[in-house]
Amino acid sequence: MLQRRRFLAASVTALAAPALAQAPWPSKPIKLVVPYAPGGSTDVVGRVIAEYLGQRLGQNIVVENRPGKGATIGTSQVAKAAPDGYTLLVSNISSFAIAPPLYGDLDYDPVKDFTHITLASFNPSVLVVNPSFPARTLAEYIAYAKANPDKLAFATSGPGSSNHILGVMLAQISGTKLIHIPYRGAGPAMQDTIAGNVPSMFDSLPSAAPHIKAGKVRALAVSGSERNPSFPDVPTMKEQGFPDLVSYSWFGLSGPANLPAPIVERLAKEMQIVLKEPDVVKRWQEIGAESSTMKPEEYSQFVKTELEKATIAVKASGAKPGD
Repeated sequence: MLQRRRFLAASVTALAAPALAQAPWPSKPIKLVVPYAPGGSTDVVGRVIAEYLGQRLGQNIVVENRPGKGATIGTSQVAKAAPDGYTLLVSNISSFAIAPPLYGDLDYDPVKDFTHITLASFNPSVLVVNPSFPARTLAEYIAYAKANPDKLAFATSGPGSSNHILGVMLAQISGTKLIHIPYRGAGPAMQDTIAGNVPSMFDSLPSAAPHIKAGKVRALAVSGSERNPSFPDVPTMKEQGFPDLVSYSWFGLSGPANLPAPIVERLAKEMQIVLKEPDVVKRWQEIGAESSTMKPEEYSQFVKTELEKATIAVKASGAKPGD
Protein backbone atom coordinates (compact mmCIF):
# COMPACT_ATOMS: atom_id res chain seq x y z
CA MET A 1 0.00 0.00 0.00
CA LEU A 2 2.84 2.36 0.94
CA GLN A 3 4.62 1.64 -2.33
CA ARG A 4 1.42 2.38 -4.27
CA ARG A 5 1.05 5.77 -2.53
CA ARG A 6 4.65 6.63 -3.32
CA PHE A 7 4.09 5.66 -6.95
CA LEU A 8 0.98 7.85 -7.17
CA ALA A 9 2.77 10.78 -5.52
CA ALA A 10 5.67 10.45 -7.93
CA SER A 11 3.27 10.27 -10.87
CA VAL A 12 1.47 13.45 -9.78
CA THR A 13 4.80 15.25 -9.36
CA ALA A 14 5.96 14.13 -12.79
CA LEU A 15 2.73 15.31 -14.39
CA ALA A 16 2.86 18.64 -12.58
CA ALA A 17 6.46 19.41 -13.53
CA PRO A 18 5.79 20.17 -17.23
CA ALA A 19 2.85 22.36 -16.27
CA LEU A 20 5.04 24.34 -13.89
CA ALA A 21 7.84 24.57 -16.43
CA GLN A 22 5.40 25.87 -19.02
CA ALA A 23 3.90 28.56 -16.79
CA PRO A 24 3.23 31.64 -18.93
CA TRP A 25 5.97 34.25 -18.96
CA PRO A 26 5.96 36.77 -17.46
CA SER A 27 3.94 35.77 -14.41
CA LYS A 28 5.59 38.21 -11.98
CA PRO A 29 7.38 41.59 -12.06
CA ILE A 30 10.62 41.85 -14.04
CA LYS A 31 13.75 43.56 -12.73
CA LEU A 32 15.54 45.85 -15.16
CA VAL A 33 19.06 46.67 -13.96
CA VAL A 34 20.41 50.11 -14.86
CA PRO A 35 24.16 50.03 -14.13
CA TYR A 36 24.30 53.77 -13.41
CA ALA A 37 22.82 56.16 -10.85
CA PRO A 38 19.41 57.79 -11.48
CA GLY A 39 19.31 60.79 -13.79
CA GLY A 40 21.75 59.80 -16.54
CA SER A 41 21.11 58.66 -20.11
CA THR A 42 21.15 54.96 -19.22
CA ASP A 43 18.56 55.62 -16.54
CA VAL A 44 16.41 57.73 -18.89
CA VAL A 45 16.42 54.99 -21.53
CA GLY A 46 15.80 52.29 -18.91
CA ARG A 47 12.73 54.01 -17.49
CA VAL A 48 11.21 54.51 -20.92
CA ILE A 49 11.76 50.81 -21.69
CA ALA A 50 10.33 49.80 -18.31
CA GLU A 51 7.19 51.86 -18.82
CA TYR A 52 6.31 50.89 -22.37
CA LEU A 53 7.64 47.32 -22.46
CA GLY A 54 5.87 46.66 -19.16
CA GLN A 55 2.60 47.74 -20.76
CA ARG A 56 3.17 45.39 -23.70
CA LEU A 57 4.01 42.45 -21.42
CA GLY A 58 1.24 43.14 -18.94
CA GLN A 59 3.70 43.13 -16.02
CA ASN A 60 5.48 45.71 -13.95
CA ILE A 61 9.13 46.22 -14.85
CA VAL A 62 11.02 47.54 -11.85
CA VAL A 63 14.15 49.62 -12.50
CA GLU A 64 17.04 48.86 -10.15
CA ASN A 65 20.00 51.26 -10.26
CA ARG A 66 23.31 49.49 -9.56
CA PRO A 67 26.12 51.97 -10.32
CA GLY A 68 29.86 51.57 -9.90
CA LYS A 69 33.15 50.80 -11.67
CA GLY A 70 32.21 52.05 -15.10
CA ALA A 71 28.78 50.34 -15.08
CA THR A 72 30.37 46.94 -14.55
CA ILE A 73 28.90 46.17 -11.10
CA GLY A 74 25.29 46.11 -12.28
CA THR A 75 26.30 44.40 -15.52
CA SER A 76 28.08 41.65 -13.61
CA GLN A 77 24.98 41.12 -11.47
CA VAL A 78 22.90 40.37 -14.57
CA ALA A 79 25.56 38.04 -16.01
CA LYS A 80 25.23 35.90 -12.87
CA ALA A 81 21.41 36.00 -12.73
CA ALA A 82 19.17 33.05 -13.57
CA PRO A 83 18.24 32.98 -17.28
CA ASP A 84 14.51 33.00 -16.56
CA GLY A 85 13.54 36.33 -18.10
CA TYR A 86 13.01 38.08 -14.77
CA THR A 87 16.35 39.92 -14.68
CA LEU A 88 17.27 42.11 -17.63
CA LEU A 89 19.90 44.78 -18.29
CA VAL A 90 20.08 48.15 -19.98
CA SER A 91 23.25 47.24 -21.87
CA ASN A 92 25.47 50.09 -22.99
CA ILE A 93 28.73 51.05 -24.67
CA SER A 94 30.53 51.61 -21.36
CA SER A 95 30.09 48.21 -19.73
CA PHE A 96 30.09 46.12 -22.92
CA ALA A 97 32.71 47.84 -25.10
CA ILE A 98 34.91 50.25 -23.14
CA ALA A 99 35.22 48.71 -19.67
CA PRO A 100 36.66 45.32 -20.79
CA PRO A 101 39.83 46.77 -22.40
CA LEU A 102 40.04 49.59 -19.85
CA TYR A 103 39.91 47.43 -16.70
CA GLY A 104 41.05 44.09 -18.10
CA ASP A 105 39.95 42.13 -15.01
CA LEU A 106 36.17 41.87 -15.35
CA ASP A 107 34.27 38.79 -14.25
CA TYR A 108 32.04 38.71 -17.33
CA ASP A 109 32.43 38.44 -21.08
CA PRO A 110 30.19 40.93 -23.00
CA VAL A 111 29.71 38.45 -25.84
CA LYS A 112 29.53 35.04 -24.16
CA ASP A 113 27.80 35.81 -20.85
CA PHE A 114 24.71 37.58 -22.18
CA THR A 115 21.73 37.15 -24.45
CA HIS A 116 21.45 40.32 -26.53
CA ILE A 117 17.90 41.28 -27.51
CA THR A 118 17.92 44.65 -29.27
CA LEU A 119 19.56 48.04 -29.56
CA ALA A 120 17.11 50.57 -28.10
CA SER A 121 18.75 53.92 -28.89
CA PHE A 122 21.95 55.67 -29.82
CA ASN A 123 23.00 59.28 -29.48
CA PRO A 124 25.97 61.63 -29.58
CA SER A 125 27.74 63.04 -26.56
CA VAL A 126 27.88 66.74 -25.72
CA LEU A 127 30.41 68.98 -23.99
CA VAL A 128 28.62 71.36 -21.63
CA VAL A 129 29.91 74.05 -19.30
CA ASN A 130 28.50 75.96 -16.36
CA PRO A 131 26.92 79.23 -17.64
CA SER A 132 29.52 81.25 -15.72
CA PHE A 133 32.42 79.57 -17.56
CA PRO A 134 33.98 82.03 -20.06
CA ALA A 135 34.26 79.72 -23.09
CA ARG A 136 31.42 79.82 -25.61
CA THR A 137 33.02 77.62 -28.30
CA LEU A 138 35.20 74.52 -28.34
CA ALA A 139 38.15 76.63 -29.52
CA GLU A 140 37.75 78.95 -26.53
CA TYR A 141 37.48 75.94 -24.21
CA ILE A 142 40.79 74.57 -25.52
CA ALA A 143 42.41 78.02 -25.34
CA TYR A 144 41.35 78.27 -21.69
CA ALA A 145 42.83 74.83 -20.97
CA LYS A 146 46.15 75.83 -22.54
CA ALA A 147 46.23 79.12 -20.65
CA ASN A 148 45.40 77.36 -17.39
CA PRO A 149 47.34 74.06 -17.44
CA ASP A 150 46.24 71.40 -14.98
CA LYS A 151 43.28 73.52 -13.86
CA LEU A 152 40.39 72.76 -16.25
CA ALA A 153 38.35 69.78 -15.09
CA PHE A 154 35.58 67.84 -16.76
CA ALA A 155 33.04 65.59 -15.07
CA THR A 156 31.69 62.31 -16.44
CA SER A 157 29.35 59.56 -15.30
CA GLY A 158 32.37 57.52 -14.23
CA PRO A 159 35.66 55.93 -15.23
CA GLY A 160 35.37 53.74 -18.28
CA SER A 161 32.41 55.63 -19.72
CA SER A 162 32.36 56.65 -23.37
CA ASN A 163 32.53 60.27 -22.25
CA HIS A 164 35.65 59.56 -20.19
CA ILE A 165 37.36 58.28 -23.35
CA LEU A 166 36.03 61.25 -25.35
CA GLY A 167 37.52 63.71 -22.85
CA VAL A 168 40.87 61.92 -22.86
CA MET A 169 40.93 61.94 -26.67
CA LEU A 170 40.09 65.66 -26.85
CA ALA A 171 42.96 66.43 -24.47
CA GLN A 172 45.31 64.20 -26.43
CA ILE A 173 44.43 65.58 -29.87
CA SER A 174 44.37 69.23 -28.77
CA GLY A 175 47.57 68.97 -26.76
CA THR A 176 45.98 70.10 -23.52
CA LYS A 177 45.84 68.75 -19.98
CA LEU A 178 42.30 68.18 -18.72
CA ILE A 179 41.49 66.82 -15.27
CA HIS A 180 38.93 64.02 -15.21
CA ILE A 181 36.46 64.05 -12.30
CA PRO A 182 34.54 60.72 -12.37
CA TYR A 183 31.17 60.40 -10.63
CA ARG A 184 28.91 57.45 -9.86
CA GLY A 185 26.49 58.37 -12.63
CA ALA A 186 25.65 61.28 -14.92
CA GLY A 187 22.98 62.65 -12.58
CA PRO A 188 25.37 63.59 -9.73
CA ALA A 189 27.97 64.82 -12.25
CA MET A 190 25.46 67.12 -13.91
CA GLN A 191 24.25 68.51 -10.59
CA ASP A 192 27.81 69.49 -9.67
CA THR A 193 28.31 71.07 -13.11
CA ILE A 194 25.13 73.09 -12.69
CA ALA A 195 26.23 74.13 -9.19
CA GLY A 196 29.64 75.22 -10.51
CA ASN A 197 31.58 72.71 -8.44
CA VAL A 198 33.12 71.47 -11.69
CA PRO A 199 33.27 73.78 -14.74
CA SER A 200 32.51 71.32 -17.54
CA MET A 201 31.14 67.91 -18.33
CA PHE A 202 31.08 65.39 -21.16
CA ASP A 203 27.63 63.82 -21.11
CA SER A 204 25.36 61.80 -23.37
CA LEU A 205 22.87 64.11 -25.05
CA PRO A 206 19.71 62.47 -23.64
CA SER A 207 20.62 63.21 -20.01
CA ALA A 208 22.01 66.68 -20.74
CA ALA A 209 19.16 67.77 -23.03
CA PRO A 210 16.69 69.07 -20.42
CA HIS A 211 19.42 71.03 -18.62
CA ILE A 212 20.60 72.59 -21.89
CA LYS A 213 17.04 73.59 -22.77
CA ALA A 214 16.53 75.05 -19.29
CA GLY A 215 19.71 77.12 -19.59
CA LYS A 216 21.32 75.45 -16.59
CA VAL A 217 24.36 74.50 -18.68
CA ARG A 218 25.70 75.73 -22.03
CA ALA A 219 26.47 73.28 -24.83
CA LEU A 220 29.71 73.88 -26.73
CA ALA A 221 29.81 70.89 -29.08
CA VAL A 222 28.19 67.54 -29.90
CA SER A 223 30.14 64.47 -30.99
CA GLY A 224 27.88 63.38 -33.85
CA SER A 225 28.91 63.42 -37.48
CA GLU A 226 26.20 66.06 -38.08
CA ARG A 227 24.37 68.57 -35.92
CA ASN A 228 21.59 67.04 -33.89
CA PRO A 229 18.08 68.01 -35.10
CA SER A 230 16.99 68.68 -31.52
CA PHE A 231 19.87 71.14 -31.03
CA PRO A 232 20.59 72.63 -34.46
CA ASP A 233 22.50 75.59 -33.01
CA VAL A 234 25.11 73.40 -31.29
CA PRO A 235 28.02 72.72 -33.67
CA THR A 236 29.76 69.36 -33.93
CA MET A 237 33.30 68.72 -32.77
CA LYS A 238 34.00 67.63 -36.32
CA GLU A 239 33.07 70.99 -37.86
CA GLN A 240 35.10 72.77 -35.16
CA GLY A 241 38.29 71.11 -36.34
CA PHE A 242 38.22 67.68 -34.70
CA PRO A 243 37.11 65.13 -37.34
CA ASP A 244 38.38 62.22 -35.22
CA LEU A 245 36.00 63.06 -32.37
CA VAL A 246 32.86 61.53 -33.85
CA SER A 247 31.40 59.39 -31.10
CA TYR A 248 28.06 57.86 -30.17
CA SER A 249 26.75 56.23 -27.02
CA TRP A 250 24.29 53.36 -27.34
CA PHE A 251 21.84 51.55 -25.11
CA GLY A 252 20.10 48.22 -25.56
CA LEU A 253 18.29 45.41 -23.82
CA SER A 254 20.13 42.24 -22.79
CA GLY A 255 19.70 39.34 -20.39
CA PRO A 256 21.83 36.55 -18.96
CA ALA A 257 23.28 33.94 -21.32
CA ASN A 258 21.00 31.03 -22.29
CA LEU A 259 17.77 32.99 -22.04
CA PRO A 260 15.05 30.67 -23.46
CA ALA A 261 14.32 31.30 -27.13
CA PRO A 262 10.55 31.94 -26.61
CA ILE A 263 11.35 34.69 -24.10
CA VAL A 264 13.96 36.25 -26.40
CA GLU A 265 11.51 36.18 -29.30
CA ARG A 266 8.75 37.77 -27.20
CA LEU A 267 11.02 40.51 -25.87
CA ALA A 268 12.43 41.27 -29.32
CA LYS A 269 8.96 41.41 -30.85
CA GLU A 270 7.54 43.69 -28.16
CA MET A 271 10.60 45.98 -28.20
CA GLN A 272 10.19 46.54 -31.95
CA ILE A 273 6.63 47.69 -31.26
CA VAL A 274 7.70 49.84 -28.31
CA LEU A 275 10.42 51.61 -30.29
CA LYS A 276 7.87 52.56 -32.97
CA GLU A 277 5.35 53.93 -30.46
CA PRO A 278 4.70 57.60 -31.33
CA ASP A 279 5.25 58.63 -27.70
CA VAL A 280 8.59 56.81 -27.55
CA VAL A 281 9.71 58.27 -30.90
CA LYS A 282 8.81 61.70 -29.55
CA ARG A 283 10.70 61.07 -26.29
CA TRP A 284 13.80 60.05 -28.24
CA GLN A 285 13.55 63.13 -30.47
CA GLU A 286 13.21 65.44 -27.47
CA ILE A 287 16.45 64.15 -25.96
CA GLY A 288 18.40 63.91 -29.21
CA ALA A 289 18.36 60.12 -29.47
CA GLU A 290 17.49 57.76 -32.32
CA SER A 291 15.91 54.32 -32.13
CA SER A 292 17.01 51.10 -33.81
CA THR A 293 15.33 48.04 -35.28
CA MET A 294 18.11 45.50 -34.65
CA LYS A 295 17.11 41.89 -34.19
CA PRO A 296 18.81 39.73 -31.51
CA GLU A 297 21.39 38.23 -33.87
CA GLU A 298 22.17 41.69 -35.27
CA TYR A 299 22.56 43.21 -31.82
CA SER A 300 24.84 40.34 -30.77
CA GLN A 301 27.12 41.03 -33.74
CA PHE A 302 26.92 44.77 -33.04
CA VAL A 303 28.16 44.26 -29.47
CA LYS A 304 31.05 42.13 -30.72
CA THR A 305 32.05 44.73 -33.31
CA GLU A 306 31.77 47.61 -30.83
CA LEU A 307 34.00 45.75 -28.38
CA GLU A 308 36.65 45.31 -31.08
CA LYS A 309 36.47 49.00 -32.05
CA ALA A 310 36.57 50.21 -28.44
CA THR A 311 39.56 48.03 -27.63
CA ILE A 312 41.53 49.84 -30.34
CA ALA A 313 40.25 53.26 -29.22
CA VAL A 314 41.03 52.71 -25.53
CA LYS A 315 44.58 51.60 -26.31
CA ALA A 316 45.09 54.54 -28.68
CA SER A 317 43.82 57.03 -26.09
CA GLY A 318 46.10 55.70 -23.38
CA ALA A 319 43.24 56.08 -20.92
CA LYS A 320 43.44 54.45 -17.50
CA PRO A 321 40.59 53.95 -14.99
CA GLY A 322 42.03 56.66 -12.73
CA ASP A 323 42.63 59.27 -15.47
